[in-house]
Amino acid sequence: MTRRPGLLAVAEFLAWWTALAALWLVLIGTVDTLELAVGACAAAVGALAAGAARRAVARP
Repeated sequence: MTRRPGLLAVAEFLAWWTALAALWLVLIGTVDTLELAVGACAAAVGALAAGAARRAVARP
């Protein structure tokens, strides 16, 4: 089986984004369009940071 780093990176991003977006929805009081947009953007930033941090720690 060949490893596909691009596909693994996308899967990792989506997993982090899903978890962080769900956490955002749990923590906010009201769910409206603006809150969903802000939550999606914040989750994307967090997912990018989490992936970058994991890769930085995993490097020899």
